[in-house]
Amino acid sequence: MLIVETIAKIRRYYFVEGRKIKQISRDLNISRNTVRKVIRSGKTKHEYSRETQPSPKLGPYYEFLDDFLDQDWKKPKRRRITASRLFELLQGKGYQGAYDSVQRYVRQWRKNKGRIKPGVFIPLYFPPGDAYQFDWSHETVVINGEVKKIKVTHFRLCHSRKFFIRAYYRESQEMVLDAHNRAFQYFGGACNRGIYDNMSTAVTSILKGKQREYNQRFLQMCSHYLVEPVACTPGAGWEKGQIEKQVQDIRGWLFQPKPKFTSLKELNEWLHDRCVEISNSRKHTIYKDKTIQEVFEEERSSLIPVKNAFEGYVETECTVSNTSLIRYDRNHYSVPCKYAGKTATIRAKADQITIIRNGDQIASHARDFDRGKTVYDPWHYLDILQRKPGALRNGAPFQDWQLPSGIKRVQSYLTRQPGGDRNFVDILFAARLHGIELANQACLKALSQGTYQSEVILNILGRQLDGPQIKPVNTPDSLQLKQEPVADCSRYDDLREEGSPCNVTN
Repeated sequence: MLIVETIAKIRRYYFVEGRKIKQISRDLNISRNTVRKVIRSGKTKHEYSRETQPSPKLGPYYEFLDDFLDQDWKKPKRRRITASRLFELLQGKGYQGAYDSVQRYVRQWRKNKGRIKPGVFIPLYFPPGDAYQFDWSHETVVINGEVKKIKVTHFRLCHSRKFFIRAYYRESQEMVLDAHNRAFQYFGGACNRGIYDNMSTAVTSILKGKQREYNQRFLQMCSHYLVEPVACTPGAGWEKGQIEKQVQDIRGWLFQPKPKFTSLKELNEWLHDRCVEISNSRKHTIYKDKTIQEVFEEERSSLIPVKNAFEGYVETECTVSNTSLIRYDRNHYSVPCKYAGKTATIRAKADQITIIRNGDQIASHARDFDRGKTVYDPWHYLDILQRKPGALRNGAPFQDWQLPSGIKRVQSYLTRQPGGDRNFVDILFAARLHGIELANQACLKALSQGTYQSEVILNILGRQLDGPQIKPVNTPDSLQLKQEPVADCSRYDDLREEGSPCNVTN
């Protein structure tokens, strides 16, 4: 095949320099027929394409391939058969040709099958306050020196393009509820409709057409904010194209290269500031003479007012273990030991775990997002210490117990004495009953007096609870007693004589 440079030389030699075809053929070592074809065609590039690809060995299997690939095309993309596996199937049927022929045929067949006409779209218009779009993205950041994969919620008001993003460690339903609370607080209101994909935390079942069976907790949240949820058609990302574009833009603006933070809280504060900054600086895509924030100020009055936040939690039933622990999200949390073996309700929020028993809160912990962690509250095990005070030394809940300095010093003294563990447990019970600060003050006062005995500390604590003694009132001199009265008991003697049995007549 002649290259473009050779064709250019032939044309220039013949049309400019006037050389004969025979001379050009000799100088370029090309046949005269080829030189003649270039001159007559008038083309500057020679292209050759084979109209039909001969496949003498694969040809008998075309019908089988077409039927098999047609059935395979109906499967999800990731479950379709590979060309190498199809090659093995053909070999089992007697095919003796090359793998390349099979691969080339499969590639061309799927290319023709997937070739559709370019879609034609109508530009959309959303009135102020009409709708917002929601989506998740997965990003990578550095938190406290460790590379972490986080989940980021994206909100976007369709009219003004005002957006809100927040990062979480999970993509669970309580995070979805918390994100909506924070987004509507940020916007100062909600829209009439919310446009979502078919995420499992919102959609339970996909029915015919646009009909969906929504998760009850998610539906409660939408009802609270007076929002009508709308789920997109599966695989039709263009139905929420604004938020899809936002995910790509935010990833490029904020998460490349990986940002570094000391905590997730610091990351979310930074994201909040970036939301404000970008909205104030970037122009609106339609109203190009205004910023996103300026268009949002016009839309603000059309939003549905938000009076109070939705209770963004999910509940699940559990049984308290014999070590007074409950399990949630691969971590364990302690509850008071008196509930061991009983059922309870876990109320999980984005940052807190609360345990409910018969409608009453029995424990609460800050949520831990690592795996395999156990979060203890040592006070939950105090009742057991009364029966087993020796567990204070090696019990797991007490290893990192942060007690005030006075109580900690008393503990170090008492635990070196025989029976000191039980005495220290008495101090802990008093601290739980009357307050940790009062107990610490009593310990410090006892130590200042050179003692650490539990009886002395409890006595000091009791006196602190009695309150200050009342000072005597200063009596004026005119009211002072000048002469002490003399006791006269004769009247009582008379009364005794009158009531004597010997004076009673029959």
